[in-house]
Amino acid sequence: MQSLLRTEDARLITGQGRFVHNIEPAGTLFAAFVRCDAANVSFELDFSAAKAMPAVMRIFTAADMPSLTMPAFNPLLKASRVQASRLLADGRTAYSGEAVALVVASDRASARAAVESVRLSSSTNAVAITPPLFEVHHRVASTRQSQTDDIAVGIKHTQARVQAMAMEPRASIARWDDAAQTLTFWTGTQAVARARDMLCELLGLRREQVRVIAPDVGGAFGAKASLYPEDFVLAFAAISLRGCIKWTSTRSEEFLSATQGRGASMQGSLVVGRDGCFHQLTARYEFPLGAWLPYSAPVPLRNATRILPGPYRIDAIDIGGSASMSQHAATNIYRGAGRPEAALLMERLVDLAARQTNIDPVQLRRQNLIPASAMPYRTPTGETLDSGDYGKALDTACATFAYEHARRTQLQRRAQGELVGIGVACYIEPCGQGWESARVTLRGDGRVEVASGSSAQGQGHETSYAAIAADVLQIDARTITVAHGDTACAPDGIGALASRSMAIGGSAVLQAATQAKARLDAGEALPIVVDVRYTAPSEAWSYGCVMTQISVDRDTGAAVIERIVWTDDCGQIVSPILAKGQLLGGLAQGLGQAMMEAINYDEHGQLSTGSLMDYAVPRATDMPPITVVSIAGSTSANALGAKGVGEAGCIGVPAALLNAACDALIDFETTELSFPLTSETLWRVLQTRKESSQ
Repeated sequence: MQSLLRTEDARLITGQGRFVHNIEPAGTLFAAFVRCDAANVSFELDFSAAKAMPAVMRIFTAADMPSLTMPAFNPLLKASRVQASRLLADGRTAYSGEAVALVVASDRASARAAVESVRLSSSTNAVAITPPLFEVHHRVASTRQSQTDDIAVGIKHTQARVQAMAMEPRASIARWDDAAQTLTFWTGTQAVARARDMLCELLGLRREQVRVIAPDVGGAFGAKASLYPEDFVLAFAAISLRGCIKWTSTRSEEFLSATQGRGASMQGSLVVGRDGCFHQLTARYEFPLGAWLPYSAPVPLRNATRILPGPYRIDAIDIGGSASMSQHAATNIYRGAGRPEAALLMERLVDLAARQTNIDPVQLRRQNLIPASAMPYRTPTGETLDSGDYGKALDTACATFAYEHARRTQLQRRAQGELVGIGVACYIEPCGQGWESARVTLRGDGRVEVASGSSAQGQGHETSYAAIAADVLQIDARTITVAHGDTACAPDGIGALASRSMAIGGSAVLQAATQAKARLDAGEALPIVVDVRYTAPSEAWSYGCVMTQISVDRDTGAAVIERIVWTDDCGQIVSPILAKGQLLGGLAQGLGQAMMEAINYDEHGQLSTGSLMDYAVPRATDMPPITVVSIAGSTSANALGAKGVGEAGCIGVPAALLNAACDALIDFETTELSFPLTSETLWRVLQTRKESSQ
């Protein structure tokens, strides 16, 4: 397959990208949201000063849209009750940062000035505790009699909430054409067809009345997989005013009201025989949902519980979890969406078991990994792992890391007083199910066009989809144009999420190109147009192994990630450059979660990390030396033979870093650490030895 540089790059790095922030149709009005900075309060609004401003066109509140609520969430899990989420707060806020009104003005500055002039008075309400909205339970009883010399290890761990932190904050434009009775909606979404259908559902419009366009999108990571309440309010306002309205979020608004990720609390135990064989896994998760429900709200809980026990053979399980509403910003799928939580719990338990059995952590993993000869493998939670050689991934990582030598060097450095830890993590990654669409057009003038229902947010679809089609058609990939992200020219599709773009979207392109070539070879006259809706026969599962080494300063607690070695199997690789970029991008976000990122709320539900002054994200200088080895195994789960790659770094890297940090501090009075592993967190652990010795 042709390996190309990203065709998108020339445009993007020379400032020729076209994001929603760059688009401003003639006659555009500008919107800004009034937000309440307190959770769970009753409020009253005084708009007198705002209404007196000549540039203010209209102010919308919940009273203008009393019957409108957010569309239903994905029914992957059954909810215990109906949970209707409102578009604007109506007299009472659910979370700090919730929008309570929309101001529309003739210019952006006036809209924001009007928002600042609104007076809001509030009074605090009692916090209502609600039962879980979603619950999951997988149980397979053990047929083995417990032995007196069995060892049980257990952990408790809480993950901090994190921000997706896309380079491009949210932005939307809604333009209503009153003569044509059509709505054009520009937004940075991962799923244009879903966005169109949701707008139709909420506003009572037909599909042919709504066009959704996602131009260049500066990152998404799950946070742009669903439309937000602000999007629907904006569309409603544009129809009401029979015009065009633009809203651009500020970075502060992203911290306040954009969906967040992670935040789960987890505990588990693993029963291990003295010989090192895993016998029983127990796990419990509690996932926060926040105050409203994005479309994919049930996904993290579902993924975390179905993925366990990961790449290991364990017949007896008791795995469950729940997800509940809270007075915070909503949580949604964030790069990995439950997969990191599964890997973290399992890999910490394996390391604890290694310590208790006095078996090397690598050897204990090797002993219990599902062998390649057992594939496809039915897990105790009912999933089917399509293919994989997990032992090869572990052994390749060991060889590349020079694991045995690293352990000997670690002992020497420890003897000199250094705090050095080595961490290992094996992981598996489900890569999407269902269907995706593609259209291949062979023009009479020699041009070839590919259109996909899977839009992009930086992954390089224009490069990779062209390479797939070119390989089939035996032409130069640079002569192919790729269209996506516009419901007017791209076929319906699910979108780019859940590590499914290449496995399912790429397979749709492959199938469409193959059919087009067959018709061309049969002598059919041009133009030839082939539309395909491809459904994957099963789910592909990526996997890999991460090894890392960390040193911790005894005086300050500052940790240095000395190196990371990572083996990954993402199946058929269309573009090695794009695949490596996706792996490293996921690694950076996994590193950020583990070492520095944390959204914090105070006891009243107010956000205390509302800017980049308070919330740290990785910089180039934070990235350690990294060696990535791609195994590129085969799979029959889809036509292309591809597996997911974009989320892997967020899955394996945090678990490996946590294991390395715990290994570095193994002689101190702590068994568990929680993210982020800041210098303060590690310094406090270091004080336990000093205090206990006084």
